[in-house]
Amino acid sequence: MQVFNTGAEWQKNWLQALQTKKSIGFVPTMGALHEGHLDLIRASKKSTDLTVVSIFVNPIQFNNSEDFEKYPILTDQDLKLLEKENVDFVFLPSAESVYPEKPRLSFNFGELETVLEGAFRPGHFSGVGVIVSKLFNIIRPHQSFFGQKDLQQVAIIKRMVADLSFPVEITVVPTRREGDGLALSSRNMRLSSSEREKALLLFNNLTHAKNELMKGEKWLAVRNQITQVFEAEPLAKLEYFELVDPETFLVYSEFDPTKKSSICVASYIGNIRLIDNLPIIP
Repeated sequence: MQVFNTGAEWQKNWLQALQTKKSIGFVPTMGALHEGHLDLIRASKKSTDLTVVSIFVNPIQFNNSEDFEKYPILTDQDLKLLEKENVDFVFLPSAESVYPEKPRLSFNFGELETVLEGAFRPGHFSGVGVIVSKLFNIIRPHQSFFGQKDLQQVAIIKRMVADLSFPVEITVVPTRREGDGLALSSRNMRLSSSEREKALLLFNNLTHAKNELMKGEKWLAVRNQITQVFEAEPLAKLEYFELVDPETFLVYSEFDPTKKSSICVASYIGNIRLIDNLPIIP
């Protein structure tokens, strides 16, 4: 496994891959790696000849400075995990090399900016767009791998790739969950034991809502019922529980079994903000 810190260091490896006609798979991460990240890496290793993983906690995508400051940094542990997975290359840049000066360019993803994560985290998706564009331009992968758990982020990146003609294929890997259903997240390690137990509200209510919809219940009635469940839990603060088109993020007011749909949820459990989603009609 080779670790590099700048785009210039990567250039010779990229040229060698080009000359030997080897495909490059890329997994961008912010570190604090878990099995969900490893699923992305394993998907890349199956599909491509060389796998590159980046570790960079991107400051411009955090609209909450406390969240950025408390984001877990576990670089040594991460590198050991990546070596065990036989990753070919790790990109470990400094903030100064990624952002020699504060970026003046920003992204506006239209209607995707106005709903769910876009509404509750203003500026977040612009920060994601800037860093992913930079990483794509540095690594120049043939294929890049993202987790379904960040469903709206996936929609943003697909939109950006299509609109800016990035020559990269986006592959979405299903959400990895704990045995009890909690979606894996680097933020889970910040949950206390009581908060960890209450975090199951997200997955349990996604599952309940899906079952109710498939039985023919009306979406707004289901959503109202679940909102009351969250309101009754002192540790929870629900931000949204919505039925959407998983590609356009059009918010549905009723369930139509002939249309693609997913339910998305965001809630604070204590001081930790968690998100999750569940496909209803894939």
